[in-house]
Amino acid sequence: MSQDLTGKLLIAMPGMGDPRFDRSVVYICAYSDEGTMGLIVNKRVPDITLDDLLDQLEIGVGTGSAGVGVHFGGPVEGGRGFVLHSQDYPGTEGTLSVTSTISMTATKDILVDIAKGAGPEQALTALGYAGWGPGQLEDEIQQNAWLTADADNAIVFDPDNDAKWTRALGHLGIDPLLLSAEGGRA
Repeated sequence: MSQDLTGKLLIAMPGMGDPRFDRSVVYICAYSDEGTMGLIVNKRVPDITLDDLLDQLEIGVGTGSAGVGVHFGGPVEGGRGFVLHSQDYPGTEGTLSVTSTISMTATKDILVDIAKGAGPEQALTALGYAGWGPGQLEDEIQQNAWLTADADNAIVFDPDNDAKWTRALGHLGIDPLLLSAEGGRA
């Protein structure tokens, strides 16, 4: 295993073979020899709001959830929910502290707190996740499918999903118009 990618962003390169990841920005929540788990932070699940999700889970819709969208976290376990959030929310034993500024919680209690307006200051709710087996992500990075960048909370939690891919590339000093779908070897 090379560098630890926990808490980093993966930025899909043009020409990504998998349309589910086209122009995706993925926040890496867990990275180890056993594999990698992340959440796509710039794609919405069409026609599903957080209020819809709360209603389906029989949690009262509240002030903290009005008009909030739900993200497509990735193609694995699409019915499973995750909340990526700022560290100001203490969470429970189901909360994974990813970095000093971002945690991930996969338990219902955070949704109850969000509905009540008592949730984290910044939160992104996602259904499903992106997962890679041992060595798979490293191979994809070597094949120029992904760029990696330090995560920036302003990008991760930005409500403008359409701008996240361009902003993440800009964080690396890269103009997306100059990117080619073809990788090269010197």
